[in-house]
Amino acid sequence: MKRQLHFIPNKTILKYLLIVQFLLLGGSLILFQSYKNDSSLVKIKKKDNSAEIKRLSDIADVYFDTNKKDSAIYFFNKAKKLCDPNKNTIDYVYALSCISQLQFEQGNYIASEASATEALPYIKHIKNPRYSWIVYNLLGLNYMNNYDNTNATLYFNKALSLNTSAWRKYIALNNLGAIYINQKKYKEAMKIFKILASQKNVSKYDAINHNNYSFAINNLGFCYYKLGNSKKAQNYFYEALKIRLKPETQEGLVTTYKNLSSIFEKTDPNLSLKYIKKAYEHASKIKNVTERVETLALLIKHSEANDLKRHSLTYIKLVDSITIARQTAKNQFMNIQYLSKKDKEENLRLKAQKAENELQLERQKKRIIISYIIILFILGLVTFLCYHLNSKGRKEKNDAVLKSELRISKKLHDELANDVYQTIAFAEIKDLKIDENREHLLNNLENIYLRTRNISKENSKITTDKNYIVALKEMISGFKTPKINILLNGFDTISWDKVETNKKIILYRILQELFLNMKQHSQATLVSTTFKLKEKNLIVIYNDNGVGINKNDLIFKNGLQNVENRIKTINGTIIFDPDYEKGFKLSFTFPI
Repeated sequence: MKRQLHFIPNKTILKYLLIVQFLLLGGSLILFQSYKNDSSLVKIKKKDNSAEIKRLSDIADVYFDTNKKDSAIYFFNKAKKLCDPNKNTIDYVYALSCISQLQFEQGNYIASEASATEALPYIKHIKNPRYSWIVYNLLGLNYMNNYDNTNATLYFNKALSLNTSAWRKYIALNNLGAIYINQKKYKEAMKIFKILASQKNVSKYDAINHNNYSFAINNLGFCYYKLGNSKKAQNYFYEALKIRLKPETQEGLVTTYKNLSSIFEKTDPNLSLKYIKKAYEHASKIKNVTERVETLALLIKHSEANDLKRHSLTYIKLVDSITIARQTAKNQFMNIQYLSKKDKEENLRLKAQKAENELQLERQKKRIIISYIIILFILGLVTFLCYHLNSKGRKEKNDAVLKSELRISKKLHDELANDVYQTIAFAEIKDLKIDENREHLLNNLENIYLRTRNISKENSKITTDKNYIVALKEMISGFKTPKINILLNGFDTISWDKVETNKKIILYRILQELFLNMKQHSQATLVSTTFKLKEKNLIVIYNDNGVGINKNDLIFKNGLQNVENRIKTINGTIIFDPDYEKGFKLSFTFPI
């Protein structure tokens, strides 16, 4: 009997081919129309926020000029968030520099430095050098107040080298002289201040000239005072005081009062105290908390009886308020940083999406053109291949996902299911209002968390470069709790860069196993780990004050078999101390 062959009639094949062809043609037209529509969307211009940025900056400027720092920072930040740094570059840098200046005046030098640093990449795109000068000068001041004289000198020199106005160069040179004073190089500083004192008119504005000149002669007087010439110092201080008593040039008045107080501290204590009081009164008037604290400290030093108590109480209250204010400012800064980071990430995501869309649209256009040419020739083959490959890919993907899920499910079932069930049962039958039950539940949950974390990090990569020390310390410190103290002895005496990579990894895993074992089973409150180097061998001694371990089950309990197996792979030896009475102790040695 002949075998019959079943064919699809030719008309049926043609019908299906025509249906598929029309579907593809229709799809191609839809894709082409979609391409045109999407292209028009891509060309939509981004909203111009220039007017709103200017409005917010003007409001912030008013608060800045009226010494309302928190409000000024708030509005400058709102303006900054609306800026596109590449389009509104000047507004962006201006907002950041003002924020940095305000944070500096609040004494928050770290935040101020961060704000100025954020502006650094964009000042090169601004032709007017005054913005670069402002940023460089702020960075120099922050570094100087953080006692980083090297970086402070670097940025003051950068500010000095700019092609900017003479009075800005005057300020930068004065700041360089201040660094010499901080370094107690009074003779070098004096040379700078003498040059500055000889140049009274560097600006077309008298207020700027008088203010700059008062700084120069006040600093010059301080140098003379430190070099033992009190008479000249006194003359310069009084000359600076005469200028700074004027309403428009009172910046630095507190410093002059403090310098005069130092001059008369031994020769005329009453006059010295008078100047200290004036310094404190002016610091209070201008609401400069840093200078209020400094002058209050001087008042306490020179006061007695009731005045001493009154000034001391004011000092304590003021210091507490400063601490709270700085912490608040720090929290606000961290929140701003977080929001700024989110905005940047969102912008990057949108840019990447836009580029991807444009690329996709171009690819779609090419596919449409090609499809018109080859659709009649390879329609059947493409349809079959697409179906076959998609089916195969989905099957392989599903198989891989299923295999991974089964492996993870088995591990979770074997290691965690029983503990979770027991914890749930405990929570259902026990009164959790009782402290002992609640503590027991929390301990069980912590153990489940630790074991879950170990499963997730079981095959995680361990860094073995210069950051290995930090990674190892962080891993160990992760086991520290209010009830568990961990001591490391001799850790920093080891030359870790000389230890082989694979041995670093094994050491990391061994210590991880030991600390995990301790956390889960030993009930220890104190753990000590000692590192020693002897004849090119690294010796590690671990002991804790936990419940110890049964002698007969020594190397099999609590995962210690893994420790022994690992140490053998690097030709090491391990010694357990079964007679250790106050807990658990072991040591292992391996060549580095």
